[in-house]
Amino acid sequence: MSHTVNLFSLEGRHALVGGSTQGIGRACAMAFAQAGASVTLVGRNPEALAKVIGELPSAKAQAHRTLCVDYADWRKVQAAVEGHVGAHGTVHIVLHNTGGPSPGAAIDAAPEDFAKGFELHVLTGQAIVRACAPGMREAKYGRIITITSTSVIAPIRGLGVSNAVRAAVANWARSLAGELAPFGITVNSILPGYTKTARLDAIFKGRASRSGSSVDEIERAAIATIPAGRLGEPEEIASVAAFLASPAASYLTGVNLAVDGGRTAMQS
Repeated sequence: MSHTVNLFSLEGRHALVGGSTQGIGRACAMAFAQAGASVTLVGRNPEALAKVIGELPSAKAQAHRTLCVDYADWRKVQAAVEGHVGAHGTVHIVLHNTGGPSPGAAIDAAPEDFAKGFELHVLTGQAIVRACAPGMREAKYGRIITITSTSVIAPIRGLGVSNAVRAAVANWARSLAGELAPFGITVNSILPGYTKTARLDAIFKGRASRSGSSVDEIERAAIATIPAGRLGEPEEIASVAAFLASPAASYLTGVNLAVDGGRTAMQS
């Protein structure tokens, strides 16, 4: 009987997951662990990290760990990830995910707000990738996945700094995709639409406050723009991330993939 290879398995792989204590990051960590990967949870809250690591599915071959560091300081992140790789070996999968810049109009943002957002998302991402890429090259297997936003396709009103920074992340990722493809490393960006997270709650509350509407009214207006007729779940983003992290996605790179219930497809 021939042995069938499971192209969706992540057994024997090590995944580094940013923003892993809540929302999309936590869901992705769970999905990677369910697929067999050893997961390193990254976050800045040690208590939250300890809670999530206790919830990860774990088989004998898996070794889950935590890395407590703040993505706001790319130098500390670089040192922490380099140390982690040195101690625990190759990171095959990087999920680059962190909280978005504060909402507000672009014209009202100070230049340093853009600089802070760029550091948080692009510089930290670059530091992580540079620390992990040598091991990926040696293994001839690497998956770099960024969690950005549908604002990469069309800016979202009231998220001026985020719109600029997310677009920068997407083009950084596509640049890496072309450079790293010969080494068996793929680089893709997931663009979540309206997804049930604490971030979305804050955005809806902000819109309600500015417009004098209720949060329910804001949510209904948002759902009316989604052909699927509902908000997304973090686990639905995570399922796509697990596919992109797997051998099944080995020929898919340099893509901005909207996971948004069809919303951007219907925008003119």
